[in-house]
Amino acid sequence: MLKAGNDLAIFSSESVSDGHPDKLADQISDGILDAVLAQDPHGRVSCEVLINNHFIVLSGEISADAEVDYEGVARKIVTDIGYTRDDIGLDGRSCEVITRFNQQSPDIAQSVDGDGDQIGAGDQGLMFGYACDETPEYMPAPIYYAHLLLKKIREYRKTKSGLWIRPDAKSQVTVAYNDQLVDHMKCVVISCQHDPDVSQHKIKEFMVEEVIRKVIPSEYLKNTEYLINPSGRFVSGGPKSDTGLTGRKIIVDTYGGRGAHGGGAFSGKDPTKVDRSGAYMMRYLAKNIVSSGVAKRCLIQVAYAIGVSEPVSLWLDTDGTSGKSSAEVCEWITQNLSLRPKDIIDRLDLRKPIYLDTAVYGHFGRDSFSWEQTDQRSRLRSDLL
Repeated sequence: MLKAGNDLAIFSSESVSDGHPDKLADQISDGILDAVLAQDPHGRVSCEVLINNHFIVLSGEISADAEVDYEGVARKIVTDIGYTRDDIGLDGRSCEVITRFNQQSPDIAQSVDGDGDQIGAGDQGLMFGYACDETPEYMPAPIYYAHLLLKKIREYRKTKSGLWIRPDAKSQVTVAYNDQLVDHMKCVVISCQHDPDVSQHKIKEFMVEEVIRKVIPSEYLKNTEYLINPSGRFVSGGPKSDTGLTGRKIIVDTYGGRGAHGGGAFSGKDPTKVDRSGAYMMRYLAKNIVSSGVAKRCLIQVAYAIGVSEPVSLWLDTDGTSGKSSAEVCEWITQNLSLRPKDIIDRLDLRKPIYLDTAVYGHFGRDSFSWEQTDQRSRLRSDLL
């Protein structure tokens, strides 16, 4: 984190709404994944989506014993979010939908398929998990509050008929830290798509009083700069103004730039793809380590080779906040928990249609997800403290 005056450290993270074009694509990808898994829990899915003004492209590889109306899934998600008119950004009922799916490569399939515990990783790659004690959800404060701001905006948009808020929105929160503790919010940025007849003054007043002050604790709002629709106007939004692609908001999906990211996107991938299941398992481990008190911060990495069930490496860093060495904590993990893909899938119950909810406002920091449970906390305390 960058040092500012008075020895404060500064860090910023952003989030985007369910109506952001990239998040539209992510939600469609995960909606299709859910539709497949609802019929075939062992289906193999790698679904990519492109969205532009007036059309949606669905593509990728799907191998499953399932009959899914892919076009219908896409249209429902788009219209449920609120894109029902071209002037707003897209009309999910009338736009063109192009569907082009292939079967999974047999070379990949044979390397992943196996007997019992010998299911291999669906690809090579490295995945990270992160947790810290800044918030009750063990998430970094900048991304945590950036998500909450947009959830609040969505709540107003969905529950207050006639309100001027449109689906596309972004937030950015800059946090000032003092000795690794949240001191205050240095700056809060919100850009929200709106109807053309609403004034900038009304937008700013609403966002500050009804969103920011309702979400962020008052003790953090001291000398905070508010930048609301800083471009001055945000009427044209959604896919009408910006192309959406699956997997283009991976930092929004994870920790807002804190910790690290292995590079792989999550949405549209079934759990045999360790880009997804491996990252979920690493978050599960990091959160249990921090919630147990073994460390205040934990960054953990795992790496796999395609077709191989055991990981090729495991690495951990507690940033000097633990009384145990990284080697000791890694040893506890390898002695107590399997990191083979099948065991991760079974432990976290990942073959269910649970993924659409993950595709917006972050894959981490919400207790409804299985990888957010802290059921290893007591064992970690007992063995390592």
